[in-house]
Amino acid sequence: MRIGIVCPYTWDVPGGVQAHVRDLAESLLALGHEVSVLTPVDDPDTADLPSYVVPGGRAVPVPYNGSVARLTFGPLSLTRTRRWLRKGRFDVLHLHEPTVPSLSMIACFAARGPMVATFHTATARSRALQVFGTAMQPGLEKITGRIAVSPAARRVVVEHLGHDAVLIPNGVRVSAFAGARPLDGLSAGPRVVFLGRIDEDRKGLAVLLDALPRLVKQVPDVQVLVAGPGDPPEVPPNVRVLGLVSAEDKPRVFASGDVYCAPNTHGESFGIVLIEAMAAGTPVVASDLEAFRRVLEDGDAGVLFPVGDSAALADALADLLRDEDRRAALSATGSQVVLDYDWSEVTRQIVEVYETVAVPAAVELDDDTDEPDVEDFGQEDDPGRVSETLRRWLAVVRERVAP
Repeated sequence: MRIGIVCPYTWDVPGGVQAHVRDLAESLLALGHEVSVLTPVDDPDTADLPSYVVPGGRAVPVPYNGSVARLTFGPLSLTRTRRWLRKGRFDVLHLHEPTVPSLSMIACFAARGPMVATFHTATARSRALQVFGTAMQPGLEKITGRIAVSPAARRVVVEHLGHDAVLIPNGVRVSAFAGARPLDGLSAGPRVVFLGRIDEDRKGLAVLLDALPRLVKQVPDVQVLVAGPGDPPEVPPNVRVLGLVSAEDKPRVFASGDVYCAPNTHGESFGIVLIEAMAAGTPVVASDLEAFRRVLEDGDAGVLFPVGDSAALADALADLLRDEDRRAALSATGSQVVLDYDWSEVTRQIVEVYETVAVPAAVELDDDTDEPDVEDFGQEDDPGRVSETLRRWLAVVRERVAP
């Protein structure tokens, strides 16, 4: 099967959707499928791109879903998307986050034929859908198969788009995490690990740091390892900041902790980091978010604490750090839970969706929704200009395809 996958976020900046697309593409290739991925790339001349990746243009930073997403939308991206579609002659086109103003949305409007979309975001109030309203509906109606990575993401599809979606979770390469060795050079003592964007409030590092004084009173020799991109705040001596870690070292970071802490406050549609920690054999303490509760099976596979409650977090961490038997039991349970999220199983389910929507004809350009001739598109790397360009483009598309 010839499969075209579109990633809306820039490839050379780490992120959950990018990792999902990469692992899916490589799993499909391992099964013998032909795969091409169209994605924004900030610096294609220096980026170490896999052979299956096709750069779709440079990205600009745009606030999105409580974070800053790097998106691509402009005349150059439109041209490259159409060229990629024409050359690919794909049996199935797989779009990730087609409601995000980037390459997936462009491809959705530019193509016709078998199309599958995966929805990752659990934002109850979609900024893109609020801004552009029904203008996107003509393109989104062409999608023939829908996947949501979590019940929360599925609700967004139902409430905003009026369609249902197959629930298929994010995947993890369990073998890459199982049996990982701790990092070198760590001092002895109980350790808590945090991994996430350090300067992104919703990842909850501030909640963990607020819990630290109470935790230290109960476990005086505790150490906290903080990994992830961003500038850290001033931290006490028992916190060690590792900064951004490589994909190769990521399993070792998880394996370095006696407990993994996920103190996130909101905006999580799944919880892939919990699965990765459990795959490394590290028990989890996490905020009682819906997405985390599902992954931890209502607390059977990990410890949940009230969102934002630093005192409760301190007590939960202390109790688990002092209870070796419970940590071992949670580790064993987690090792079984993660098998359902291994990419071998997730890819099998996604291919079943492909086979459901596939037809003898290949994906082709949709001439009825060709990019409109709007004057002065502009190519400046400016979020406001990109947003205005998108608004005008969608307005013309809506006018052209309106009955």
